[in-house]
Amino acid sequence: MKKLLIILPVLLLMLFLLISFINKNNFIKIKEKNMQGFAVVELFTSEGCSSCPPADEALAKVSKEFKNNVFVLGFHVDYWNQLGWKDIYSNADFTNRQKQYASTFNLTSIYTPQIVVNGKTEFVGSDENKLRKTISQELNIANTSAISIDVKNNDNKFINVDYKVNNANNDFINFALVQLHAISDVKKGENEGKKLQHVNVVRVFKMATNNAGNINLLIPAGMVAKDFKVIAFVQNKNDLKITSAAEKLLQ
Repeated sequence: MKKLLIILPVLLLMLFLLISFINKNNFIKIKEKNMQGFAVVELFTSEGCSSCPPADEALAKVSKEFKNNVFVLGFHVDYWNQLGWKDIYSNADFTNRQKQYASTFNLTSIYTPQIVVNGKTEFVGSDENKLRKTISQELNIANTSAISIDVKNNDNKFINVDYKVNNANNDFINFALVQLHAISDVKKGENEGKKLQHVNVVRVFKMATNNAGNINLLIPAGMVAKDFKVIAFVQNKNDLKITSAAEKLLQ
């Protein structure tokens, strides 16, 4: 009896440790499973906007901090160009893209800096805390479709992208040729005298509707493939929500 009283607490302790170990492992597995999501982060910005540099800085921090499944794109809009400084990275198509989001989100106007995450959440681009929180939330949501891409450099003239999408219905497939780094010395406008640094600047943006195929992205004059990467993502035509994404660095 005395021997049993000694052994029993030991057995109970071992049982407690075993249960704790199992629960811990289950938690880890659930956590890992839930972290299979992604976040496409679109920043609408301009070198002519004085409130945009903090948003560019926040984007740069996030791109360094989140190494996996976070896809950062800087869309430079053109409606600031008439106010003293023409942003060489700006494009009217990017302004139109922002207008599409404004309509979807029922906004009365477009603005900079604005961030849109996965086509379903928008907020002021300089709100770094909101950005991190939103990315973390999206990383815990499982993908509903999958896209795979292969890229080929054609003599530093254009990039050929082969792609395939699974479980895509009523979707656009978007392709962005993204310049990894850019620096500008701003001579006029609201940011006069500043040296602005950008990451992941969208230089070419195209769409396709077929679930598989290939598309060419023209490399800007004076640049080479290694200055870029390709980001591709699947987006619903109706509500603009993004369901999957992939990227490839270029050599």
